[in-house]
Amino acid sequence: MSTVLQAYRFALDPNPDQESALRSHCGAQRFAFNWGLARIKANRDQRKAEASYGLDWDELTPSVSRSAYSLRKDWNQAKDMVAPWWQENSKEAYSSGLANLAAALKNWGDSNTGKRKGRKLAFPKFKGRRAGLSCRFTTGSFGLVDGDRRHVKLPRIGVVRTHESTRKLARHVERGRARIRSATVSYRAGRWCVSFSVEITRDDPAPAQPDVTVGVDLGIKSLAVLSTGEVIANPKHLEVAQRELRRLQRQASRRQGPDRRPGQKPSNRWRKTQARIAKLHTTVANARHDGLHKLTTRLVRTFGAIVLEDLNVAGMVKNRRLARQVAGVGMAELRRQVEYKASWAGVCVHVADRWYPSSKTCSDCGVVKAKLRLSDRVFTCSSCGMSLDRDLNAAHNLAKLAETTTSSPSCGATVNEPDGNPHKPRSTRAAGIATGRPAPNSAGQRRHRKAPAHDTLSHVS
Repeated sequence: MSTVLQAYRFALDPNPDQESALRSHCGAQRFAFNWGLARIKANRDQRKAEASYGLDWDELTPSVSRSAYSLRKDWNQAKDMVAPWWQENSKEAYSSGLANLAAALKNWGDSNTGKRKGRKLAFPKFKGRRAGLSCRFTTGSFGLVDGDRRHVKLPRIGVVRTHESTRKLARHVERGRARIRSATVSYRAGRWCVSFSVEITRDDPAPAQPDVTVGVDLGIKSLAVLSTGEVIANPKHLEVAQRELRRLQRQASRRQGPDRRPGQKPSNRWRKTQARIAKLHTTVANARHDGLHKLTTRLVRTFGAIVLEDLNVAGMVKNRRLARQVAGVGMAELRRQVEYKASWAGVCVHVADRWYPSSKTCSDCGVVKAKLRLSDRVFTCSSCGMSLDRDLNAAHNLAKLAETTTSSPSCGATVNEPDGNPHKPRSTRAAGIATGRPAPNSAGQRRHRKAPAHDTLSHVS
């Protein structure tokens, strides 16, 4: 048994008055975010201007604190002047916007100082009316209604009917195994939803085959190929919806859309078409998530160890010929689900290095091919003569990799790192081992440059 944070999301069916209140709270969250950002940006620009005049650091205007606590304190002092209507909404709406601003500023600062990995983040921007509607509640009267599985409570909004039953969460709350910590309402594709952040004690069942290790090779032609020989077909939800999506996008292009230059407002027919497009995208995303959840849950509940690849999905999406197919699979989402579900069930997850040649390695004798084109769908070993499907061969290599690596104490992830510089491609003949380590020069390795004469003589001697 383990205590974790888990989210439960339910669709809502608010009445017109409640929907107006929900939009008002989300607008209040956006207003507080923009107010705090304008204040910090003005202070930042003022300090830059003073520094350009040659003033010393001590003579500059004092900087404004960017913490959520300081922003809320400043808001409470200025809210009667800048927002006399603030009492119409819950105070949590404004606190939510200021907390989001503090998190955005912290991410921006960590990105510039190198504390945050990934691409550099830009300074936060103001939120417009077209931004996504959301608001978070951490205090007040919110949660489930006692004895009612079709309603939830929200501060200042009241009891709202849900589109689906809340019995899954209600049972855990009634047994004392779950505690609701916060509630977030959001508007997506014409539907209001509420997401509860729950601290819950989980008792996940042990895997059915705890001694079996499975290698999972992800792809585009097939969603996944397991080392057991099972092939999970790619449902291609986005490809199936392309015909309808193209028709709606052509329809929207024929209608009057927004244009900021002449101040042109979109027509109602354009808005209706855009709502249908958003609904279609949401349907595709929900179908993709449902399939990935079913697959990852089955993997975690069946095998005791799972081996995945550290794929560069961001780099794969840059390929204009495969971008849509790669994005439609959801490779990164599958790995994320496997990792957090495995931590709940106590299943070990091994992550192979990004440069590990799983497709080029023979799963029978271990010889690594120097080159393997993407169009070669059948792996044929030139050493032992084994012929096997390319993806199945890679899955076998991933499964064998877990036997040679040592799992971390938390069974979270294990990385197999090759020697040398992995970013520089090797124009060498493989060494015959599956770890990616190059062979010595005497094993037939070709050099990138011709060695000097004295080095050759010394090597021969």
